[in-house]
Amino acid sequence: MTQEEIKAHLTATSEEFRKLVAQHAEYGQQLEALTSRHYLTPEEQLEEVQLKKRKLRLKDQMQQMIDRHRTEHQPV
Repeated sequence: MTQEEIKAHLTATSEEFRKLVAQHAEYGQQLEALTSRHYLTPEEQLEEVQLKKRKLRLKDQMQQMIDRHRTEHQPV
């Protein structure tokens, strides 16, 4: 299975994966809103950094699930 096929399968079958995807997308939208501004206050700059870290953490969790699925479903 390709990476995209595994993502589609996990999205269809795993509530946990769907939650991670939804939260990742939400953080992405929040980041877009921040980065579209011409000037960020120090608080907004901190929020931007925190959102990027959270988003990356979610991406890592999703990749772990994909890798685990790939390992568990390898043809023998």
